[in-house]
Amino acid sequence: MNLKICHLYPDLLDLYGDRGNILTLAARCRWRGIEPDIQQASLGEDLDFMSMDILFIGGGSDREQGLLVQDLMRREDELRKAIENGLVVLAICGGYQMLGKYYQMANGERIDGLGILDVWTIAGTKRLIGNVVVELNQTILEGDSQRLKTLVGFENHSGKTHLGEGVSPLGKVVFGNGNNGEDSEEGVRYLNVFGTYLHGPLLPKNPHLADLLLELALKRRGIDTLLLNLDDRLEELAHKVMVKRLLKQA
Repeated sequence: MNLKICHLYPDLLDLYGDRGNILTLAARCRWRGIEPDIQQASLGEDLDFMSMDILFIGGGSDREQGLLVQDLMRREDELRKAIENGLVVLAICGGYQMLGKYYQMANGERIDGLGILDVWTIAGTKRLIGNVVVELNQTILEGDSQRLKTLVGFENHSGKTHLGEGVSPLGKVVFGNGNNGEDSEEGVRYLNVFGTYLHGPLLPKNPHLADLLLELALKRRGIDTLLLNLDDRLEELAHKVMVKRLLKQA
């Protein structure tokens, strides 16, 4: 068995160790006897979104975001169809913003997004920086009481993202800022698309989220099976220590 994992624009979108998310997915596949087929694609390269199992888009600057949106616009229909077909997507920071309707810069100029997600982003006057703890929505946990119920990560963004209709946040911020520092929401979920501002990278700190992405990718393939349990005691201990430390500061 193999899973096709595509890292989109790795040369332009890779802030704060975002590549670590790909390494984590690949490792957690191999440890279970699943062969990860890692693909990298950049500007102008042909892509077959329907054939992918997981698509990862990392974070980058406003300038890079403007360039990449134009590149993605020419294949928006294909990406949209794949997402409606259940493609698993993890989008971080700038990648998250690009999937939305638009990003309004501080000078009032708007960078149109793909409009796949009903979210929009407006540049703020200060950066939202620091560690974050998020209490996950129960729908994200999918009834699995054994999963960790929080996400931890690091944010650094000036854009304030707001959610519209048909999407839901990943969870409630209990430490940090999240989407906009105003409504206590962090990230977004739409079908199998997960958008978030959490860097760090995200998945090594949250192996339960990595496994959820893998499970969803397998289900899309028609393989409805539980993943082999891994010994995540050290990862979960590190996660819980971070949560405890930050909540003491709250």
